Amino acid sequence: LARRAGVSQPSVTRFAAALGFSGYPALRDTLRGIAFDTPAGPVPGGAGRDPAGAGGGNPMQAAVAAEIANLGALHDMLADTRVITELARDLAASVPLAVLGQRISAPVAQYFAYAARRIHPDVRCLTYGGSVVFDALVHVSEAGGQWLLGFALPRYPAETVQALRFARRLGMRTAVVSDTRFAPFASDADVLLPAAVGSRLLFDSHAAPTVLAAVLIQAMADADPTRARDRLRHYEQLSAGQGVFLDR
Repeated sequence: LARRAGVSQPSVTRFAAALGFSGYPALRDTLRGIAFDTPAGPVPGGAGRDPAGAGGGNPMQAAVAAEIANLGALHDMLADTRVITELARDLAASVPLAVLGQRISAPVAQYFAYAARRIHPDVRCLTYGGSVVFDALVHVSEAGGQWLLGFALPRYPAETVQALRFARRLGMRTAVVSDTRFAPFASDADVLLPAAVGSRLLFDSHAAPTVLAAVLIQAMADADPTRARDRLRHYEQLSAGQGVFLDR
């Protein structure tokens, strides 16, 4: 398609994303459905690629199929690992590390922070709103923190954008996990990582952003394996001594 249109392949991908698709495969599947008069995949603004045969299921299956497609798009994006590994190295080196997630994004931020604390010495999770967030960011900056990792999923809280901008005024860098590269706050992120959300249910589902959070934690551990190993060993020893977990 790029060759026939006389443009680069990334231009085709950006065009598909600008129309609201998760990537070129989603656009292709929808156009194929129109051309062959078959049930099309998700429409622009939907939840990503529709796996073959998903159109014949019930709405619950369609929602799950859309999430599978979102994970497929994330899988494709991770073919080039450089952005993730470079960001993870910077996040691992930021002590303390601020993690931001408000309203519907809070659970994903809390998951990331909970796991990241096992391999990172100082992770501060900011899931509250108001001026207290600004105080927390000042404390992070004064303590030497250089990065804020934010999770900003629809609907985007205005206070999240304000926090991103404030962090940059403090001299911190910002990385944001969102559902699209074309988020209205894209210019406020030094690094923006897209992970589509499922929108076929009453409330959005966040399989791809959560997997991306786990991938980032893995990459952070890989960036400083000695520290990660030592901290995990120490945590396991403490947990065993306190009987924190049940034996299988």
